[in-house]
Amino acid sequence: MDLVRDSYKVNPRGKERVDTRNSWHEFMFVSKCRYNVFGKQKTIDACVEGFLSTRKLGFSFREMGFAGTHVHFSANTPKRYSVLNAETMLKQRSSKNIFAKIPNFRKRYPRGSFWSGYEHHQSIGKDSKKSSEYIKSQPEHHKALFPGVQKAVFDFSIRSLTDFAQSASGDTARPVNQ
Repeated sequence: MDLVRDSYKVNPRGKERVDTRNSWHEFMFVSKCRYNVFGKQKTIDACVEGFLSTRKLGFSFREMGFAGTHVHFSANTPKRYSVLNAETMLKQRSSKNIFAKIPNFRKRYPRGSFWSGYEHHQSIGKDSKKSSEYIKSQPEHHKALFPGVQKAVFDFSIRSLTDFAQSASGDTARPVNQ
């Protein structure tokens, strides 16, 4: 059995082969100086949108759990990116989106650096259920339940992106442009 050859699936049209291997990692990013920045829903939503903007590059996500000073999430990084490059892209996209959506963050972070240099990542492997439970328990685990936060845990393995965008905007009557 050739593992590399069998890890590709033929596209239904028969023209292109799609890589079916995955590289699921659990990441933890901490805000600069461990400021308690994830106490408002708009900050959490801006961060999630920044992470989701990497989907067009091949990233996919399962769960995201926000505590007051940090975020835990699981992401499938494409094989063409190293973990370091993936981390850099995720931090860049999310921080750019946060600064674009919430301009007052420039007062707290005048140099434009939102994430600290500290990070943690580990391969999920066979412990995906345990990892998922840990990520989903972040607000309770860190006692980071804020009155302004309606939703601090996201599960993208269940809901589609359009469901998330509609619930984030609060309007379910009109379609959301992506």
